[in-house]
Amino acid sequence: MYYKGYYHLFYQYNPKGAVWGNIVWAHSVSKDMINWIPLEPAIVPSKPFDKYGCWSGSATILPGNKPVILYTGIIDLKPAPGHQVQNYAIPANYSDPLLREWIKPDDNPIVKPTSENVSSFRDPTTAWFNNGHWKMTVGSKHNKRGIVYLYRSRDFVKWTKAKHTLHDKKDTGMWECPDFFPVSTQGTKGVETSALMGGIKHVLKVSLDVTRFEYYTIGTYNTMKDKYYPDSTSVDGWAGLRYDYGNFYASKTFFDPVQKRRILWGWANESSTTAEDVAKGWAGIQLIPRMVWLDPSGKQLVQWPIHELKTLRGEKVHRRNVKLNKGDIVEVKGITVAQADVEASFKFSSLDEAETFDPKWYKLPAENLALEICGITGTKQGGLGPFGFLTLASNKLEEYTPVFFRVFKTTDNKHKILMCSDAKPSSLNKGTYKPSFAGFVDVDLSKKKLSLKSLIDHSVVESFGEGGKTVITSRVYPTLAVGKHAHLYLFNNGTETVTVDRLDAWSMKNPLLMN
Repeated sequence: MYYKGYYHLFYQYNPKGAVWGNIVWAHSVSKDMINWIPLEPAIVPSKPFDKYGCWSGSATILPGNKPVILYTGIIDLKPAPGHQVQNYAIPANYSDPLLREWIKPDDNPIVKPTSENVSSFRDPTTAWFNNGHWKMTVGSKHNKRGIVYLYRSRDFVKWTKAKHTLHDKKDTGMWECPDFFPVSTQGTKGVETSALMGGIKHVLKVSLDVTRFEYYTIGTYNTMKDKYYPDSTSVDGWAGLRYDYGNFYASKTFFDPVQKRRILWGWANESSTTAEDVAKGWAGIQLIPRMVWLDPSGKQLVQWPIHELKTLRGEKVHRRNVKLNKGDIVEVKGITVAQADVEASFKFSSLDEAETFDPKWYKLPAENLALEICGITGTKQGGLGPFGFLTLASNKLEEYTPVFFRVFKTTDNKHKILMCSDAKPSSLNKGTYKPSFAGFVDVDLSKKKLSLKSLIDHSVVESFGEGGKTVITSRVYPTLAVGKHAHLYLFNNGTETVTVDRLDAWSMKNPLLMN
């Protein structure tokens, strides 16, 4: 949230080690979302209503610029993973812009499960206001049905459960970390969470405990019925749209009132072993904050790193018209490639070389179709693609993380564009999790161009396809391609020649204030 000149980030944190447990609400503040100052934890277990943990939740700014936190408290360790209730906390001193101290009033918990699943009842959302009531949702499940329960309140303390859910879906399992917010149908500006007027669609995002991926739909919020209806173009379930097709979970958006934008925060956990996490002393990161808005098609969201990230750019390399024939690998030199921001536009003269999309692939699981195809084809020789970047590469390519496009032709003479971030060849360390992550890119190829941006930061590669239409994050742990020993290449392994129309790459400096 934003309060009196500072962005406030609250996050789940274990102060006792680099493993899950002992969860508190850690608290950091920033003027620009790049440089962060860590403060004392905002909320720690201390009362009967959160004795065994202060789990996730959200912040809402009430009228008069008064922030309030909603969070899940664990009141008993049984049934596993814990008996869950919803609590609130308020600042001890509203005049303190850092909000260093929070009070948990004794009238907590404000929402207790009655008929709901007590061990799957968590993560209250940022509240919104209409028709005289504040509204918020809590994620849950009943048998295998994923649910967001709706609650209403006039005073933010006494909450009443609605007779119906805001939304639910069978066979999707527990809906964690729900997020419900409006987006403008025009332009890239964000809108405040209670906004209803002037060309508005709504987004419902849930984190699915079963798959450990997040999914969102775009739809219509009926304020009279307090019901959400996904559009017919949004798949509601495991095969739906994702913010990020890689290592990305438990995300949360907030409205930035200063720059009128909606900001998305996402968490990436480690793909290393627990023993390695303990040895390095930390586990889990927040990714670079992203601005998020509705694509002009109305069918999906678009994301892009916040513009403040540009303040960390250092040395720059700029190249034009780099021709890549089949098998070509061209090194990008002159920047710190283990900590870099790389943007490229690829163009090609024809779609004729595109490989045929194998009809047998349609029998693969729909929710992971792109991932499965990336795992099958990888960077093997193709027609139009694979082409893109080899990030965090060792000198002799014993290790590298390729981020690339591959274009397929379907039997009805249309095209499917696959974007991959493939961690399989990323490290010689056999103990780490090295998945092939992938998503399809919904783009018109009539201009015969595709763009790619990657933010590379030692163990993180965040990649944005076609201006942020498809985004994939990989966590990788090279043993050779480390620091000054890392390399960055442009590559093409398709029979169709590809030209890098333009390449812009920057060394990225460390923030002045590191959390």
